[in-house]
Amino acid sequence: MLDTLGAVGLLVWAVVMWAAVAGLAFADRQGKSMRVYKVSMAVILIGVVGQIGHLTEHVAQAVYWIWHPEAPAWMTPWGTGLARGFGQIDKSRPTLGMEILHLVGNFIFLSGLAAVMVISRRARNTRTRWWGKMGVWMQGIHGLEHLSLTVSVWLGAKQAVGLSTWFGQLTPGPGATTYRVWWHFWANVMGSAIFAMALYHLRRERGQICDTFRDAPVTPPVPVDVLT
Repeated sequence: MLDTLGAVGLLVWAVVMWAAVAGLAFADRQGKSMRVYKVSMAVILIGVVGQIGHLTEHVAQAVYWIWHPEAPAWMTPWGTGLARGFGQIDKSRPTLGMEILHLVGNFIFLSGLAAVMVISRRARNTRTRWWGKMGVWMQGIHGLEHLSLTVSVWLGAKQAVGLSTWFGQLTPGPGATTYRVWWHFWANVMGSAIFAMALYHLRRERGQICDTFRDAPVTPPVPVDVLT
């Protein structure tokens, strides 16, 4: 029951995040509003929390591989529990729950990057916008990879089909496990680094970006010339 509730909660988290991004994008096109700016910041920060958990799972898998390179792929206890919860959808597919878990985790991450694009829509020349766009492209491709893996397993493929499995051509065993564990580890590390750069520049350029949501931008006060 706890596994199922956790899986449902994670799925609801992803759905709410994307509903928020869609709502913010629509509201922002209706006119400037500081509320859109503030809620976008909240969505971005929640996306950061989700990616910290997601990246931790992949780091743990990589560390486990270092100590057990010949063992089957491993997941943390909380990851295993969530995978069991998602696996209730179709118990005849043993790996389906794990694929759905990583798919949902990646889409939560992507929603945070999408919120960066919303908040920087009028600040097109900022570094925040540049890094956010790079993150959306990279994580979008990674999300499609997980979608392919999930759908292929759900449709009954003997092995998940995607870039990380050489489109199902890798022979199951330590070699395939090694390739997939490290493929997803580095994909998440690079995606997280890009997200971190977007956040770094968002912090530096927050005044400029915030001004794009105001009807009257706040400008620095003009210094008084003490000689006049």
